[in-house]
Amino acid sequence: MRQVAIYGKGGIGKSTTTQNLTAGLAEMGKKIMIVGCDPKADSTRLILGGLAQKTVLDTLREEGEDIDLKAILKTGYAGIKGVESGGPEPGVGCAGRGIITSINLLEQLGAYTDDLDYVFYDVLGDVVCGGFAMPIREGKAREIYIVCSGEMMALYAANNISKGIMKYAKSGGVRLGGLICNSRKVDGEAELVQSVAKEMGTQMIHFVPRDNAVQRAEINKKTVIDYSPDEPQADEYRALAKEIDGNDMFVIPKPLMQDRLEELLMEHGLMEA
Repeated sequence: MRQVAIYGKGGIGKSTTTQNLTAGLAEMGKKIMIVGCDPKADSTRLILGGLAQKTVLDTLREEGEDIDLKAILKTGYAGIKGVESGGPEPGVGCAGRGIITSINLLEQLGAYTDDLDYVFYDVLGDVVCGGFAMPIREGKAREIYIVCSGEMMALYAANNISKGIMKYAKSGGVRLGGLICNSRKVDGEAELVQSVAKEMGTQMIHFVPRDNAVQRAEINKKTVIDYSPDEPQADEYRALAKEIDGNDMFVIPKPLMQDRLEELLMEHGLMEA
């Protein structure tokens, strides 16, 4: 079983990328579980056809400790299983602890079955501290992918996340599998992300072009592969799935110094000298 965590700047498209990617893997016959690690609980929406899934924390609050796995784990497109950690009541508590509680509960209830090929953790924003680092800190996810774009703040976040991965890699087996460029149509975007990846010691594993097919599918509460399987964009997610399934490049990243990152941005025309 490969346990994979997806990180990236808030709003960069992690949940969309994760769900479309897992649809591609499921189409290949892989057995998958998605663990949503975001209080918004939107990590499984497209897989479950828009089902407003009851989160682990909400279920615990309403029903107590004695709950059935079926109450929190739902099955959607191509047999993909999904669970949402949820979060505390607004203004109260730490959402990161919800991730710790959820993963521990899933383990106790036997969700991590032997037939699973992949478990994906879709992690909130670019936070790599506390509970949000749980998937890598506790050795659950050994394989990390960072979703980014050619935008300055997305690359700052990716570099910052790589610092967290490097820290936990020293004490465990976590490794960076690559950067996934979720395009924002920035000039020279692919070349820039490839340059940053190379200096980090990793790869841009796939460039996902920007396409309105993604939004059309989301409005219909589906992944692109499910809603419009013949679209070119569906083939992009299939390609990403194959690249991740066949990936054998796992590294301890080498984060860039701030000055060097800004030099690369200037070289590619994103910043003025």
